[in-house]
Amino acid sequence: MLGRMALRLRSAVVLPADPDCSVVRDGIVDIDDHGRISYCGPAETAPSGAEAPAETRRLAGILLPGLINAHAHSPMVLLRGMGSDLPLLRWLREVIWPAEAKLRPEDVRVGMTLGSAEMLSRGVTTSAEMYFHAEEMAESVLATGARVVLGSPIIDLPGMRWQTMLAETERWIDADGLRFGPGDRVELTYAPHSAYTLPVEALEAVASSAAARDALVQIHVAETADEDAPQRAEYGSVPALLEKVGLLRGRLLAAHAVHLSDDDIALLARSGAGVAHCPGSNAKLASGVARLTDLRAASVAVGLGTDGPASNDDLDLWEEVQLSAMLARLSAKDATALSAGEALLLATRGGAEALGRDDIGALEAGRWADLVHIDVDDPAFATGLDVPDDQLLANLVWAAGSRKVTDVWVAGDPVVADGECTRVDRTKAQADVAEAAARLR
Repeated sequence: MLGRMALRLRSAVVLPADPDCSVVRDGIVDIDDHGRISYCGPAETAPSGAEAPAETRRLAGILLPGLINAHAHSPMVLLRGMGSDLPLLRWLREVIWPAEAKLRPEDVRVGMTLGSAEMLSRGVTTSAEMYFHAEEMAESVLATGARVVLGSPIIDLPGMRWQTMLAETERWIDADGLRFGPGDRVELTYAPHSAYTLPVEALEAVASSAAARDALVQIHVAETADEDAPQRAEYGSVPALLEKVGLLRGRLLAAHAVHLSDDDIALLARSGAGVAHCPGSNAKLASGVARLTDLRAASVAVGLGTDGPASNDDLDLWEEVQLSAMLARLSAKDATALSAGEALLLATRGGAEALGRDDIGALEAGRWADLVHIDVDDPAFATGLDVPDDQLLANLVWAAGSRKVTDVWVAGDPVVADGECTRVDRTKAQADVAEAAARLR
């Protein structure tokens, strides 16, 4: 942004989201005038004199990277609560797809605006989105100041031709490039919905087109036990099918990935594919529990996703942090299966790795300055910050969550102050969604 000045943030605690989930006491994060981090570490070793930013802001709480929602359909705030007691396939076919057939571009714009504002206010700075009218979504995210990894669905349904949708994705990427906007706010991707909603030739075409452009592919994989029965019968599994059509030879994010065999996990690990783990949505829809500890043991890059706010039903990634640890421990019958720090890394560094990004998800020199400040004037931190690191992380993850997010920056730009978005009017966004949603019922 023109006119941005270098800024130093000095906080009582800084969590850089390095692989060890270190806790830095009296830490500093320096942001250069391009919106990238130039230093993160203890105050005692920070640049000084002419090398230090002229402006310093002191923070009393915890500073950490913006969270990354690795799988979402955020405009579905318009459909929140609809068909909430149905299993996935009935929910889609009987409730969601008929309602979505009525969507107008302006509906998606207002839905994405509110969804983006909701996420920012909870410390989520990046979301990986798959939804219709993606150009409207990009406009909304640029307005709120958030960051988005965006794909317009490619699906084969009555009235929808996958060939047309694929061509539209190609035209957009060829026109605007894979990344655009201030601070590279928007990344464009391919978004084939799933193996069960597309013929094999469509998956092959997406693989070829995405590889030619080095673009990420987002796709739902093995979300429920029975959705992909024909594909499993013919190819063995959806990951095996994805390998056959060439999708695992490029950049791929497998959303959900609940029903995987040992061979599937090994295949994802060999290919370098990422997984978006959505424990809240999967539990609510009774889809199952993903094999998180096995995926991590195989060194598969795993991030966390909320899925859509009509299937979760919110966009608070802190709840997914908690659920990921709880369900991993229950599945393994081991209270040490996933620590608080490890769960937090899934929502930050892990999300970036799952998306194939090395410019977000951690507070390291050269990465974008996407940051969140957590106020500690809360019962969750009544024991203070001068406690062992593990206890501080436990209090943040298990007790505090998103409720004390006060300030958020994206590419060094302030986008949330005192818990409210600075660039859009949340009250108006809610009213706009209410008006649009009334027509979709």
